[in-house]
Amino acid sequence: MSDLLTTADSYWNQGLDPSLANPVSQPTGEWAEVADGTMFLSSFANVITFDTDDGVVMIDAGHLFVADTIHQKVREWRPDSPLHTCVYTHGHVDHVFAVPKFDAEAESKGWRRPTVVSHRAVPERFDRYVLTAGYNGAINARQFSSPGLQWPTEYRYPDETYDTERQVAVGDLTLELRHDRGETDDHTWVFDPATRVLCTGDLFIWCVPNAGNPQKVPRYCRDWYLALREMATLDPEILLPGHGVPIVGADRVRQALTETAELLESIHDQTVAIMNTGAPLNDVIHGVTVPAHLLERPYLTPIYDDPEFIIRNIWRLYGGWHDGIASGLKPARTAALAGEIAALAGGASHLADRAAALAGDDATDHDLRLAGHLADLAAQAAPDDTAVHAIRASVYRRRQQHEPSLMAKGVFGAAARDSEQMVDQ
Repeated sequence: MSDLLTTADSYWNQGLDPSLANPVSQPTGEWAEVADGTMFLSSFANVITFDTDDGVVMIDAGHLFVADTIHQKVREWRPDSPLHTCVYTHGHVDHVFAVPKFDAEAESKGWRRPTVVSHRAVPERFDRYVLTAGYNGAINARQFSSPGLQWPTEYRYPDETYDTERQVAVGDLTLELRHDRGETDDHTWVFDPATRVLCTGDLFIWCVPNAGNPQKVPRYCRDWYLALREMATLDPEILLPGHGVPIVGADRVRQALTETAELLESIHDQTVAIMNTGAPLNDVIHGVTVPAHLLERPYLTPIYDDPEFIIRNIWRLYGGWHDGIASGLKPARTAALAGEIAALAGGASHLADRAAALAGDDATDHDLRLAGHLADLAAQAAPDDTAVHAIRASVYRRRQQHEPSLMAKGVFGAAARDSEQMVDQ
């Protein structure tokens, strides 16, 4: 067994901290031949390659930051085999950027240009990314705590697209492509029936599924868990995820797929049941009970997305943006509302002081949530008060430390930095 597969086995058995096998862990850059003629490359995001007599078929093409490394590693594995076809599992920017390296190589060596295949919605995604590059840059800098992160505006568009199902046949290899909505509306998962290798893309990422990202377009929770169950019916032997490490063994793969589906289905069905009573969003958020035993699985830790965000995304998908509280339909300016509340409290400093008290050393999750509300109101009521901002910054640093999910950490960390900058001016 290769070092990479040994590490993967240890994550499964929790001999190593499974939180390290997640979408934002540092990829190892290692590769392993996980089946005859099939290479898995640990990257951001992972890349899978299949060897054929007519060239290499690649599933996903990684991030712009590691495009050179991906090309290099594929060449370590198959030095003289041209890239014949690349399948994008979806259009997220961490999955689509190494192909131009192979395009240039093909031109320099007189090889045929690689063919890129994707779902038909991928080009629309690229067009939207160009249109909203500034916004996407801002929210990703916040999500990943990387101020100054630039959003790309040039993409290698697919040459061929499909709608629901497709086969990719290259040499003696035939891959089955299937479209299902999940993290995105343009998602493809890939199955090799000869080796029973399943390439899930980001439908499996070694943590709570990214089904609730608070700053991105809607996700599709029900479609997602149905897709996972469909994958399980194929009895795959090896699961190669979009992020994280391989899972080897039919029993393990089935468990990972079906338990991830179970988590999503539970959150979905509870959310819809409460929505159907006519309850407002806040009641829905606090009324769903997430199955704790599933969050204890090494592949379902809430270290990237948060189950609470999944509830919100289901609400948004089925119920729109209004949260069911009448005043929120056409709200006052937040600064005006904060000023009124601060006046009733005896001044913004009183709100800030109460926020600081709530966020003390023995603060519960409930206390920290209340502290965040009060700290925001105080800063909105007194935007130039450095003492208020100092308290707000400390509250959000506490909230950042308290949260397990990267997405919550990113938002709370950005709020703390904003107030810290006010203090430092």
